[in-house]
Amino acid sequence: MRSIISVIFLSLTTVLYAQHTIALGANESPQATLDDVTWIQGDWRGEAFGGQIEEIWSPPLGGSMMGSFKMVMKDEISFYELMHIQEKANTLLLQIRHFNPDFTGWETQNESVDFALVKIDGAFVYFDGLTFEKISANEMQVHVLMSEAGESPQEASFRYTRFDPN
Repeated sequence: MRSIISVIFLSLTTVLYAQHTIALGANESPQATLDDVTWIQGDWRGEAFGGQIEEIWSPPLGGSMMGSFKMVMKDEISFYELMHIQEKANTLLLQIRHFNPDFTGWETQNESVDFALVKIDGAFVYFDGLTFEKISANEMQVHVLMSEAGESPQEASFRYTRFDPN
């Protein structure tokens, strides 16, 4: 699956617009706090690329919200992500690290994939190349600009429903 989602998140020097994602370009991130994105917290589940996905976000604590992502293909783990949205310099920064099923990392030890905040506009939280979209209190979509090695970036959308085990 890593070859399918050989995720090369782009740090673009020019503003790139896809259907739901925006690049920061030369602009500065706007002021924001975790209070602006608390609706993301919770356990979310959905389907993508023919498999099942799960994304879990903690409530804000200590200046960050911690998240995890899991993709399951044919009843086996395809990959994981650990991430956080952090308050930093009066704005928000999303950082992600990817892991194989055996928990070996894709990035080097001190490396993460970073997404600077571009803007918050109603139900949309735009990071540089990744957007959270609130559909309703129990539905969200995450849009991300991705590409396989040597190919043009494409936007992928992940639709989630809030999971309630009760």
